[in-house]
Amino acid sequence: MIMKTVEFVKSAVKPSQYPEYDFPEIAFAGRSNVGKSSLINTLIQRRDMVKTSSKPGCTQLINFFLVNETLSFVDLPGYGYAKVSKKIRAQWQPMVNLYLSHRQNLLGLILLIDIRRDPGKEESDMVEWLESHEMPYLVILTKSDKLSKTKQQKRLLSICSQLNREKNSVILFSTKTKKGRDTILEEIENLIDWHNE
Repeated sequence: MIMKTVEFVKSAVKPSQYPEYDFPEIAFAGRSNVGKSSLINTLIQRRDMVKTSSKPGCTQLINFFLVNETLSFVDLPGYGYAKVSKKIRAQWQPMVNLYLSHRQNLLGLILLIDIRRDPGKEESDMVEWLESHEMPYLVILTKSDKLSKTKQQKRLLSICSQLNREKNSVILFSTKTKKGRDTILEEIENLIDWHNE
């Protein structure tokens, strides 16, 4: 997939605010500070199209991006960050659930997990929801460059076991080295092709 054009479309909190186009859509979800914005920027080859921050909890809206005028990437709010007020945290879950449940053109979800951390209740709940709704999803282990190759493989096997996933359905990713970028884009293309069949 060659990135020709990328544009930020809009932010939203409820279905009436979502873009009205029906392009195939891929959503990105994960814990606060897991590297969602950095992953999307790496995929679209733009340094700061998606705002990144060292402070967790900065993405508090659902952000829509249009890629090549044919595909939509959606950056969902991060979850699990304690320092954000309880009121804001309480709003996030219904906002994300509403999006996942009602967005007709959503083809699949990319779930990001920091390779150094075990999946928590949020990840388990998300996987359970996705599987119960038969929503295709891909697990990405971010920040893989923080570990040696031996430790990467150990963590990969451990997380696969915890999520009950096959090893080949989990991708190691690094913003720094771009490791995993091409594989993720291939998987997105495969999903679109499968949907169009």
